[in-house]
Formats: sequence, structure tokens, C-alpha cells
Amino acid sequence: MADNTKKTDDSSAESEGASTEPTVDESKSAPTDREVEGPFDASEASAVRPYVDLGSLKILPREGIQMRLDVEEGTQRIVAVSLDYHQSTLQLQAFSAPRSTGLWHEVREQIREQLVAQKARVDEREDVFGPELEAVITAADGGSNRVRFIGVDGPRWLLRGVVSGAALSDDDAREKIYEIFRSVVVVRGEQPLPPRDLLALRVPAAAAGEAGTEQGSLES
Repeated sequence: MADNTKKTDDSSAESEGASTEPTVDESKSAPTDREVEGPFDASEASAVRPYVDLGSLKILPREGIQMRLDVEEGTQRIVAVSLDYHQSTLQLQAFSAPRSTGLWHEVREQIREQLVAQKARVDEREDVFGPELEAVITAADGGSNRVRFIGVDGPRWLLRGVVSGAALSDDDAREKIYEIFRSVVVVRGEQPLPPRDLLALRVPAAAAGEAGTEQGSLES
């Protein structure tokens, strides 16, 4: 006969000691070949490649890319870089992260919660960078916008991308956008920063004195 009294006592002890807060996955999320194939840390990047220097991000030029710097109203701070390429768009942001743990699992779950609160339809899938979120968001005019969130944890940084356009329905277009994401270099810097701080972006030096610096070609 089973000892029900003992089971009840064990169950009670477990309940009293159990935490009600969900467990956060703090492991790093990145492809196993990240150090070789990217996205790269500044310490891993080729010194001879002609990157466009945006501060915390360096972008490799290629024919057909158009770059837009996304500026926050009020502060006029550059908060993201958007790359338009063959009917697809890749928005990039880099954030500070702990040295030994990752952020993408936690950030991805928070993005999911925000999207669900907006009545979006959200699916998680695995691809070359690991777990991703794809969402269909209802627009104000009754239409819908489809986007995909990708992320990679690196040495003390998280690189996040938001993909839209042709790359969500065309395999060849998605492969090209993912190649661009792979080629990005993140410059974390040595200054101490709390986790999740947006790493500072700036106008490229070559464009700093030109008009219309918010948009330009990145053709090689």
C-alpha cells in the first residue's frame, strides 16, 4: 500500500518552498558558428573589410542596400538602423548584456507578451539563429503587418533584428536578409553599462556633414 501520508507531507513541503515566479532562461542564444560566421563582436571582425561605422554597429556595404537611421522624436537620439534591401527591411538594435549570461530568451518572452496584449497572432519557430518570433499585428486601418523578431547573444551584447517585407514569404529574400544580419559587427565598448541599455548609434563620419543623413546608400 502506498504511504499517502508521506506523499502529502512531501507535497506540502515542496509547495511551501516553491517559487511562484517563472524560471528565466539565462543561457546565451546564438548559432554555434557565430564567432566565425557572425554576427561578430568587434574583436572578431576583419580589420580590412570596409564597414560603415555607426558607433555600436558596423555595417558591411553591398549593392542595393539603403540605410535609414531611426530617430526618436523629442530627444533626436538615433535608436535603430533600418536596412532596406530588395523589398525587405531589417531593423537593427544592439543592447548591453551580462558577460556570462544571455538576454534573448527573456527579451523574446517579453516581446511575445507585449504582442499578445496588442491582440497580435504570435508564433515561435526555430531558424538559423535559434528561436524567433513571427507576429501578425492588426494595423489601425484594419489591415495587418507581419514581422519577425530575431536575436543573437554575443560577448556582453544582444543584437536584435526586426524583419519585414519580402523576406517573410520568400526563402531567397530571407536568406539574403539573414546574410546581412550575419555580417553585422557589434561594438560593445569597455564602459560598464547595465544590462538592456541601448548601445549608442551615430551618423557615419562620411555623412555627418551632408544633408539628408537619415537615409543613404550602402552600396560597395
